[in-house]
Amino acid sequence: MSSDPASTTSAAAVATPPKIVIAFQAAGGAPLLKQDKVKISADSRFSKVVAHLKKQLHSDSVFVYLRNAFCPALDEEVGVLLQAYGTDGKLFVSYALTPAWG
Repeated sequence: MSSDPASTTSAAAVATPPKIVIAFQAAGGAPLLKQDKVKISADSRFSKVVAHLKKQLHSDSVFVYLRNAFCPALDEEVGVLLQAYGTDGKLFVSYALTPAWG
């Protein structure tokens, strides 16, 4: 019965891979991306995913959704979102240039 903080940290690191695969899905008539999958650090914020989409789509605004239903907070860690909403070790992110759901 050890409460060693180092063992707790390493157990959490095993649960979430250091790099997360983000799979993008166009919605609401949005253009398809040339590269629809990217890898991002698990400790990156969701805002980095949104910034990547804006750059790829050459747009100042983009609407993003998880599970085709909601937009997570921009300060959420991608690793936490994967644990809560990921499928098959990937985080599926739908995107649109106009509001598509909700």
